[in-house]
Amino acid sequence: MMKGFKGSFGENYRIEIEKAVRIESIYDFSFGFCGIMKAVKIECALYILNNFESRFEMTSERKRTAEEDTLISPDNAVLVIIDYQPVQIHSVNTDNTGRMLKNLVTLCKAADVFELPVVLTTVNVGSNRNQDTLKQIKDALPENTPSIDRTTMNSWEDEEFVNAVKATGRKKIIMCALWTEVCMAFPTIDALKEGFEVFPVVDAIAGTTPLTHETALRRVEQAGASLVSTAQLICELQRDWNREETVKEFVDLMFEVGAFQGL
Repeated sequence: MMKGFKGSFGENYRIEIEKAVRIESIYDFSFGFCGIMKAVKIECALYILNNFESRFEMTSERKRTAEEDTLISPDNAVLVIIDYQPVQIHSVNTDNTGRMLKNLVTLCKAADVFELPVVLTTVNVGSNRNQDTLKQIKDALPENTPSIDRTTMNSWEDEEFVNAVKATGRKKIIMCALWTEVCMAFPTIDALKEGFEVFPVVDAIAGTTPLTHETALRRVEQAGASLVSTAQLICELQRDWNREETVKEFVDLMFEVGAFQGL
C-alpha cells in the first residue's frame, strides 16, 4: 500500500493509481489532479506516486481575505440569476440553448458547493403574464433559495432586488440573465455605476439574436464589466488543489461543464 496520501482527495485516487501500477500501464486512466493522459509510461505513474505527498505540501500562499482578493472567491461574490423563465428561454437565439441551460445549472451547483449567496429573480409571475424559473434551475440551487418577482425589465430598478444584493455584503456580482441585451445589460451598467464589480457569464446567457448578444456584451464590457466563462469561474472559486474540502465536487463540476472532455 502506498503511503503519503492525505485527505479524501488523495484517498479517492490512491486505489486507481495502485491498480495502474500493478498492471504496469495506465492506458485507461486519467488522473484528475495533474492531467496524466492515456498510455503514459509506468515510470511516470510511479514518479507521481513517490512524490504525491510533496505535491500537497507546496508553498501555497495563505488564503486571501475577501477584501484583498482581486479574483472571484467564495467569500467576496454573489450569484445573481435573472429571468430564466419559459418565455425568455423560448425567445433566445443561440447555437445551443441546452448547453446554455446546462452551464447555468452547473453554476447553481457550484453556488451550493462553494456556499455562494444567490439572488434569484423573475419578472411578471405575480401578474400571471409569465411562469416561474425553470424547475431544473431551482432544483440545482441551494435549498430554500428565495425568489423575488418584479415588474421592471431592469432588475436594478426594483428595490427588493437591489436590497437583496446589497444585503449579501458582496461587491463582486456573478451575473446570469436572459436576455443579454436587456435583463443582463441594464442591471450590470447600473451596478457598475454604484461601485460593484460585475462578471457576466458569457456561456450561461443569451440574447434574442447572436448580434444582440454580442453587442450587449461589448456595451457592458466598455462600461467596465469583466466577462467570464462557466469553466473559468469554477476554477476561480476553487483556485488551489490543497483546498481539499471542495476538490471532489470541483472535479465533478468541471466534467459536467465539459472542461475535462478527452481526459
